[in-house]
Amino acid sequence: MASNLYTHKEYNIAKTWVLMTMFFLVVVAIGWAVSFYFNSPGILVIAVILSMVMNIGSYWYSHKLVVAMSGAKPAGEAEYADLHNIIENLSITAGLPKPAVYVINDPAPNAFATGRNEKHAVVAVTTGLLQILERTELEGVIAHELSHIGNRDMLVSTVAVVLVGFATLISDFVLRGMMFGGGGDRDNKNPVLAIIAVALIVLAPIVAMLLQLAISRKREFLADASGALLTRYPEGLANALRKISGYAAPMKRANNATAHLFISNPFGAKATRSALTKLFSTHPPVEERVKALLGHSGEGR
Repeated sequence: MASNLYTHKEYNIAKTWVLMTMFFLVVVAIGWAVSFYFNSPGILVIAVILSMVMNIGSYWYSHKLVVAMSGAKPAGEAEYADLHNIIENLSITAGLPKPAVYVINDPAPNAFATGRNEKHAVVAVTTGLLQILERTELEGVIAHELSHIGNRDMLVSTVAVVLVGFATLISDFVLRGMMFGGGGDRDNKNPVLAIIAVALIVLAPIVAMLLQLAISRKREFLADASGALLTRYPEGLANALRKISGYAAPMKRANNATAHLFISNPFGAKATRSALTKLFSTHPPVEERVKALLGHSGEGR
């Protein structure tokens, strides 16, 4: 069967589920490791409760937190009539309620969507984005952001953050316990299993973080494909991504906490050039995203 945007979308959904399954296996593994090493499953219960309370709380108020951290302001309907018109039309096409519309006063071209559900969604764009993009390109970006809302990517991201938070919290707690001589009944432990348990405790946060990044990248590919299907014009989003990624300077209020929400790395083109940075980036390389869009744009239509 020929590859097209529909199959590309299905592939990214399936890949996300595979990664999430691996994520849960990592959590189960660290749970076993801690239970084995300390002979105290109660530690896990405390860690799970703490990480869930912190992350679900941030998820519940995500749209307010992100808007405040990015410096976004409500976009007046008179001043930004074209922007409101594009968002409203694409929202109707996508079967979504129109999200709240915000603008960030920043010359760096970028955009993000956030919100715990369709009724509490926000789409924000920078003034720089509005200045450099043509209408079809802006429609591509907005369709991408609306796809994040429709695909419930905030929920997926929050689950990933909860799992990373859990793995990091429990690993840090256990390693501190080891430093002070904790470890239960060492005499009755199988030494091989003990080594495996310690290795899992040390490596689990790293593996969890890499899985979180992989999930984030797949959701970007998914939003690209979904957005292209929404506008029926993949070239618009592809051209927008080229222009956005070509802007070297970072956003004024770029920070790691919200970087994954933006359509492109808010730290600018210079921040994505090293191999190490690419490995730990929340965004796939723009070249791969453009190739995925244009490589399938003429098929299956």
